[in-house]
Amino acid sequence: MKLLNKAYLRAKNIKLIIFDVDGVLTDGGLYFSDEGIELKRFNSLDGLGIKLLKQSGVEPAVISARDTPNVAHRMNNLGIEHFYQGQNDKLIAFNELLKKLSLKAEQVAYVGDDVIDLPVMRNIGLPIAVANAHELVKDNACLITEKRGGHGAVREACDFILKAQNNYDSAMSAYLV
Repeated sequence: MKLLNKAYLRAKNIKLIIFDVDGVLTDGGLYFSDEGIELKRFNSLDGLGIKLLKQSGVEPAVISARDTPNVAHRMNNLGIEHFYQGQNDKLIAFNELLKKLSLKAEQVAYVGDDVIDLPVMRNIGLPIAVANAHELVKDNACLITEKRGGHGAVREACDFILKAQNNYDSAMSAYLV
């Protein structure tokens, strides 16, 4: 994981983490069945990372430009209550989340991969880019994951925040019995 701009110190104050979907929670590929049904590949490591982070007190949210039923199904499965689809201007959903959760921008982390994520990423405490992100996104990130989107990058970001907030060991202890 490539650390920039004192990312570890910024991660200590995170109360909300926002994820993009395509290219972050998925591998970015668009798969279609013969019937035209869109399919997406999610990583189960990422899902557990999100759940562990939520259990430690960091609220997860998703803001996606696309609008697909299978993503809504996955977010429901993960227990993500703050889920916005069809958001071409992600700042609108971001500002709504800040107001709804009574948070400051510096208490927010965002994991993105493409330039549509930059308006939010440039206004928060901890911007995170996945390894396969566009170069401009990497240039504006405090943290760049070693793993690619859809291949454990989200888990890597979740574990980083858990460690920075001294919650990693307690989150893992239930599995080390």
